[in-house]
Amino acid sequence: MILQTGRQTKAILVVAAGLLLLVSPSSSLSEEPSLALGQLPNVPIPSHNLQFTSKVELGKLLFFDPRLSKDGSVSCASCHVPAAGFADPRQFSLGVGGKQGGRNAPPAMNAAYNHLQFWDGRAGSLEEQALGPIQNPIEMAETLNGVVTKLSRVKVYQARFQAVFGEDVSADGIAKAIAAFERTLISTNSPFDRSIAGDTTALSASAQRGLDLFQGKARCVLCHNGPNFTDNKFHHIGVPQTGPLQEDVGRYAVTKREADRRAFKTPSLRSVALSAPYMHTGGFKTLEEVVEFYNSGGEAVPGKDALMSALNLTDQEKKDLVEFMNGLTGELTNMALPKLP
Repeated sequence: MILQTGRQTKAILVVAAGLLLLVSPSSSLSEEPSLALGQLPNVPIPSHNLQFTSKVELGKLLFFDPRLSKDGSVSCASCHVPAAGFADPRQFSLGVGGKQGGRNAPPAMNAAYNHLQFWDGRAGSLEEQALGPIQNPIEMAETLNGVVTKLSRVKVYQARFQAVFGEDVSADGIAKAIAAFERTLISTNSPFDRSIAGDTTALSASAQRGLDLFQGKARCVLCHNGPNFTDNKFHHIGVPQTGPLQEDVGRYAVTKREADRRAFKTPSLRSVALSAPYMHTGGFKTLEEVVEFYNSGGEAVPGKDALMSALNLTDQEKKDLVEFMNGLTGELTNMALPKLP
């Protein structure tokens, strides 16, 4: 249905997951809301940072190397743990000197499909994101010049940067190599993927009911949609504030738009069973707690997304939803730890 005033289209009403959604006419209906789930497409590779094996291998070394931090104690993998879906199993990550961050580290797995990086979307690419923690005083607490100087003293890094980039160690090369490695951290071939490819036994009966709920009564698909189970947008869903921050304004810190206050990026749900705890606060220890939170409609706070309301799920429906999300756990490459130079 299209609402018009004179000749100008003002809004479009779309039926999705049993709801009427008001959609901006500036976005195509194929994009907003795009609710179709499916298998992941090829990883998008930027033309300025083409992917090849030696670059990925260099990025893997850098990802696991604590020399990127000021005192040599923290690597990217310290907060993006392979066994935890490349997320942090701690509620809040610890940086140099034991300094505590204010958010749970988001998974690096499948981050290649994100339009923006970090919970607040402050980085526009994996390359930009890779350099952020190095310079953050409560994470790696180093400078880019400091990292370049340290790595330049390591003969293996000297040789690898020359081989990959044709130049000495540089911040730009560090960013591109780490980003190239992160574009290989893809969770795929999950029971869900095998099911939609035709394997009728891949999902249990409970998981299949959970999928139906996910796309229907539970309304998860309104935000967790597309092949990567995220709309790549920002929402204020009423997550209780916990941790060292008195208030976390979320996307507002980047855009300064009041509508973005306490809005955070929708995370992918692929391999979500591996990446506890959940939400930007790390405030929920289990998927069962997450489902209970959504079932209640979230915390009653000003500015909360209008789509957040009580779901009235039964106990069995809650179990089925969790079973479906467990069925999103896929296979992952590049799990073996590298031998650092």
